[in-house]
Amino acid sequence: MSYDNLRKGRFSAPGHEYLVTSATHRRAPVFADFRSARALICVLRESAEAGMAEWLAWVIMPDHFHALLRLGAACQLGELVQTVKGRSARRINALCARQQRLWQPGFHDHALRAEEDRLAVARYIVANPLRAGLVRRIGDYPHWDCVWL
Repeated sequence: MSYDNLRKGRFSAPGHEYLVTSATHRRAPVFADFRSARALICVLRESAEAGMAEWLAWVIMPDHFHALLRLGAACQLGELVQTVKGRSARRINALCARQQRLWQPGFHDHALRAEEDRLAVARYIVANPLRAGLVRRIGDYPHWDCVWL
């Protein structure tokens, strides 16, 4: 089944909250490099400043990222993810003097329902480095943020 077929019937609603995951091409550990992870973080912040999304919780793992976001008023979810992935790829490729594909095509998303516990979702996101054995305490991991913590 193609990526386009998977996206059929999905919609994005301004102001709605989504859990989003996207992985690097061939799960390469691009973000194990501190500068590359910080470049992605800068792109996330720029998209927030542009009103595309409010990033409620996120973590950048070596080969993927997870985020809980509230979509901006004039932005579609696919447009947001495409913008973040495109800008981060260009920035990281320039930073590392390379011309390689950075991201896998597509992304996974889950629209949060009203009854879902946002704090539990945020805790799940930021605890990824602990579950992966990258750190013993989340405070020791440099690439995450959460508006509630």
